[in-house]
Amino acid sequence: MDASVLAAVEGSTAAIGYGLAAIGPGIGVGLVFAAYIQSTARQPESSRMTLPYVWIGFAVIEALALLGIAFGFIWAG
Repeated sequence: MDASVLAAVEGSTAAIGYGLAAIGPGIGVGLVFAAYIQSTARQPESSRMTLPYVWIGFAVIEALALLGIAFGFIWAG
């Protein structure tokens, strides 16, 4: 295999890796909000009590995604 092709593939693996790593938080956020919608549909009077937990879950999931991109930049050099 040609060395220039190998270098081009190596340079784009970080972007591909984070793109694949972003799937997890995307699914997680979808599950958090789907659970909130389902619980509110089943018991509408509890929507005010469960909303703070939704935002805490959303923030934790997004923080993990940001840590993933930060570590990707750190380990990339």
